Amino acid sequence: MVMNRSRTSPPPARRPARQAAPLLPAYREHARSYDRDTSAFQHYRQAIVEALPVGPGQVVLDVGCGTGLCCGLLRDKVGPQGGVVGIEESPEMAAVAREHIAAEDWHNVTVVQARAEDAEIAVTADAALFCAVHDILQSRDALRNVLNRLCPGAWVAAGGGKWAPAVMVAVNMHVRMLHAPYVRSFDGFGRPWSNLEQLIEDVHIQEMAFGSGYIVTGQTPRRAGPSRAAQRAPGQR
Repeated sequence: MVMNRSRTSPPPARRPARQAAPLLPAYREHARSYDRDTSAFQHYRQAIVEALPVGPGQVVLDVGCGTGLCCGLLRDKVGPQGGVVGIEESPEMAAVAREHIAAEDWHNVTVVQARAEDAEIAVTADAALFCAVHDILQSRDALRNVLNRLCPGAWVAAGGGKWAPAVMVAVNMHVRMLHAPYVRSFDGFGRPWSNLEQLIEDVHIQEMAFGSGYIVTGQTPRRAGPSRAAQRAPGQR
C-alpha cells in the first residue's frame, strides 16, 4: 500500500469498556450464507456506494462492513492507491470478510473487529459508509467515534431499510420480515438517519423502493485550519 501521508496527533485514548448488547444470533448463524441470502439487495448496496463521492487515493471507513460486500465496490472507487477500513462487531462476519479480502489479494483493505462505539480506528479517513446498519445509526456513541476519525468536510453516505408510508401495510410487513433478524430494535426505523443528520452538513435524502429504502449523503463540518492528514492504514503497503 502506498499511502504515505503522515500525522502528528497522538492516537485516541483507549475508551473505558462498556456493557455491550449481545449480538443477534443471525450474525453468527448466517455469516456463511449471508452473501447468498442477501444477494437480491446487492444493487442497493451499489447505489449507496455510488452516492459516496470518493475517488482514487482516498481512504474510506466501511462501518458495519459485515462480510465485506461493499469493500470491493469501495476499493474500485479509491483504487490501489487508496484504502478501505471495515469495522465489524461480529467475529463470524469479520472472518468471512477477511477471507474475501485474502482471496482477492486486496492489500489496501482491512477489517477491524470491534463495536463501532469502541473501535480504535488508526486512520483519519476521507469518507465513511454506513450500509444497512440501522443499530449503529441509532447509537450516538458509534456515530461520534466514527465521525471523529474523519477529515473536516469528509463525505458520509448511509442507506438501508426504513418504514414505507403507513398506508403501505403489505410493504411494511415485508420490510419487517426482511430486517428483523438483523435489527435489535425498530426504534427510529421511520427516519433512520435522524441522529446522523445532526452531525453532518449539506444533508441530501433520497427515498427508494416505495419509501422502504433510503440513501442519505452529507459532509462533516468544515473546521478552520489545516485538515488532518491520514495515516497509513493497518496492513496497507
